[in-house]
Amino acid sequence: MTVETEAAVEEVAAPKRDLAQLWVCGFLTVLGVLVIVDASRLGGFSASNDPIGPKPVPIILGVLLIVVAAFYALDALRGGHGEDEGKHAGDRYDWKTVGLLCAVFIANALLIDWLGWVISGSLLFWGAAIVLGSRRYFLTLAAAVVLGLATFYGFAIGLGLGLPAGVLQGIL
Repeated sequence: MTVETEAAVEEVAAPKRDLAQLWVCGFLTVLGVLVIVDASRLGGFSASNDPIGPKPVPIILGVLLIVVAAFYALDALRGGHGEDEGKHAGDRYDWKTVGLLCAVFIANALLIDWLGWVISGSLLFWGAAIVLGSRRYFLTLAAAVVLGLATFYGFAIGLGLGLPAGVLQGIL
């Protein structure tokens, strides 16, 4: 083999490092540190039904963010990178769908106080399903209403948190 051929073989064999991914790793690390610092500043709260208080969960999440960042950085330095898979590999973003989904979420944020969660959440679920390709409009609407009601009562009964009732105040 000539020197040029050996260099070409080494160039093909060596994985390309996408160092831009390290910015994401750095962001995850900084975010993890901020979560841990913020959680450590929480005061000592305790209740009879919550003996450990609010500190452990955010601290665990912060540590997990740092661990994920470390594994991701190790993978990026070894040459790992995400690859397109499936039917739409290599396709461009469908900005129309992204824009319509953003519009559905913004509409939900604007209407939730006035209409309440059940109606705005149902419109959110229904609108997102329609934008993503559902063509069974009435079945999708029925499923969206069931999801809206289930989440409303799941938060109210299961978690003891009240979501806005809006125009349905007194009915729900």
